[in-house]
Parts: sequence; C-alpha cells; structure tokens
Amino acid sequence: MANKLQHRRILLGVTGGIAAYKAAEILRQCQAMGAEVRVVMTSAATEFITPLTFQALSGLPVHTQLLDAEEEAGMGHINLARWADLILVAPASADFIARLAAGMANDLLTTLLLATEKTVMLAPAMNRAMYDDPNTQNNLSQLESQGVVILGPGEGVQACGEVGLGRMLEPEELANAVADHFQTGELAGVNVLLNAGPTREDIDPVRYISNHSSGKMGFSLAQACVEAGACVTLVAGPVHLATPAGVKRIDVVSASEMSEAVMSAVGQADIFIASAAVVDYTPVEIASNKIKKNASQMQLTLVKTTDILSNVAEQNNRLFCVCFAAETDNLEEYAKDKLERKSLDMIAANWVGRDNGGFNSDHNALSVYWKKGGQEFGNMPKPELARELVTLIAKKYHEKNTAQTTR
Repeated sequence: MANKLQHRRILLGVTGGIAAYKAAEILRQCQAMGAEVRVVMTSAATEFITPLTFQALSGLPVHTQLLDAEEEAGMGHINLARWADLILVAPASADFIARLAAGMANDLLTTLLLATEKTVMLAPAMNRAMYDDPNTQNNLSQLESQGVVILGPGEGVQACGEVGLGRMLEPEELANAVADHFQTGELAGVNVLLNAGPTREDIDPVRYISNHSSGKMGFSLAQACVEAGACVTLVAGPVHLATPAGVKRIDVVSASEMSEAVMSAVGQADIFIASAAVVDYTPVEIASNKIKKNASQMQLTLVKTTDILSNVAEQNNRLFCVCFAAETDNLEEYAKDKLERKSLDMIAANWVGRDNGGFNSDHNALSVYWKKGGQEFGNMPKPELARELVTLIAKKYHEKNTAQTTR
C-alpha cells in the first residue's frame, strides 16, 4: 500500500458501539500508509474493545482519562490536540455526536476536539432509527456547518438485525478518506525537481569532504509536493532516508554527479527547489591510494564545485526557482543578496549551529523571502514546515504564471 500518510500524525477516537472492533483495522490501515497513530477511547468504548488491543497494535499508550497525572501539568488534551495532524472519530456514536454538537467537554475525547484547530472527521455508527432521528440529523448538520467532516454512514444489515443507513463505513474506506484529505492538489499537473542532502568530495579512497546535511528537509519537501499533486523528481545525495511514495529518486554522491543529474532532468521541470547542501569546494586531485599520516601537516588544493543553481537558471529561464540558504550570521542580509544575485523567485533561509533546528534536526524554522515580500515560519517539525512552505511556493508559482499569461 502506498505511503500516502507518511509522516502524518493521526489521532483515532473510539466511542462506544459494536463497530468499535473495526477501529483496530482502521489503525492498521493508517499505519500501513505510513501514519503514526495514537488512540483516545471513551469509557463506553472500553466496554466493547480493550485499550490493550490498541496499545499492542500502535505500540503507544492509549488515552482514556481527561486528567492524566502522568502528563506534564495534567494537560493531556492540549498536548494531543497539538500533536495531531487530523482527528478521526470512528465509530462516532449518537451520544458522542450529541455531546460534541452541544459543545460539551465531559471526557478526554470531547475536550481535545474543542481544543484542536486541525481537521476533525466523524464516522457515524448507530441503529438506522437513531440515525434518522431529527435530533441526530440536526446535530450532524450543525457539526458539518462548523467544518467537521462527516464520513458516511453506509447502508446495510446492522448488528440489531435491521437494514438501513447507520453502518460505519469500512476501515479501508475511512483510511483512504483520511489519506485523500491531505492530497491538496495545489500543484496538480506541475513537474517539480528537487535536490537534497549533502555531497561528498573524495580526497582518497578513505576520506572525503562533506557537511552535516541530513536531507530531512528536502525529503519532507518532496513528500509535500507529491501531496500537493506534483510529479516529483528528487536528486538525493548520500543519505539513508526512505523515498517518499510517488517520488522518482536519483541517487548521487559528488557535486559533479548532482549537477549532471539535475541538468538532465531540469528541462521537464516547472519548479526547481534547491534544498541540497552542495559542498562548495572539491580537491583538484583525488589520491588513488590512502594518504598516509606521515607528515605533521597536509595541504589540499581545492577548486569550486559547479554552481548548480546558476546553471539551472541559464538553461531554463521559465523555471520557478526556490533556493535554501543556511546561515550562521546576517541571515536576512545574506539571503536577500543571494535572492537578487541569482535572480531567484524565492529563498528559504535558516539558521545553523543553533539548538533545535538546521542540519540533522527533526525541526526547523525558516525566513522566506521573495522580491516584494517575505514570511516567517516558526520552529516546527520538518514535515509540517515542508507542507507550509509548499503551500506558499504553489501560491507564488501560480501568481507568477497568471501574471505572465495576462501580459
């Protein structure tokens, strides 16, 4: 199954009802698509299926209590609401739907739903008469008007033996609905070329020059571009990262190899995102044998590596070019100078050598600039930051294309 939910954090809410046993399969389906899943159960749900089942499947504790003494400051509902990218309640009972529509916060699940700013999906599951009742219909209509996504219900034989609307949708349908939610279509039909990771410049068969780039930001950007509907080619330096689903990956090692791969693919690209940390200098000569540590000093003669970005711009002037800049000082000054000097459409600059961001970190913050503006992105996980940046790139790309076609 394709990793449509790679790097996604899904909170699965389980309420009381016979369909609660199907929630275990929903968890497995989402995991198979690459998601990290955490489970919150109502008290009634634990009467139908045990928390231990979900803990065994997810490998994580199951949350059932509103006030958790083990949570820092006892604020479990706030932490969970912030953690999730999306919340799916399946099954959603008539009682739970009524409490949520009334704005009640009398258990953990209702409380965190009031505290979340992320998308909430409900999969109703109940007897057909309960579903048809005007109170239930009014509650569902009210929640839908507030932005809650209602999935189903389906129609068929119910646990009570009756036939009609009220069956929870099947786990595969619900997992696919969750995955489809993240496919934004912002770059539908657009060809995106990225490079990511470091390069290595050989000194001898044992040693090389490189940098601390992990490639995590570039790979997250590739994933976000796929979710936005783009056709993505990723030229990757020597990193040990899984290829995002739907991405064509080309592995390289040196700056010259990366340049060759990028230049071979750039003719088909509409957007180029230069997120790789290409080594700036490479040895003039590579020793054929290991250099022995005989002398107290050793001198290397280095020359500049190929300026991939400049060559890309020269070959394809219609490209929308986005570059990354890692800085230790004067971030805004250096970034804006590079933006102007290389005639880029956008530059994303970040600090390195600081805590909780930059190379080898799972988090980052960006200062993004373009000719007539800029935007700050605060510190957040790189997959989330990548999605925010791709949304901005898509917006500016379409603005540029619209301006060009109306001239």
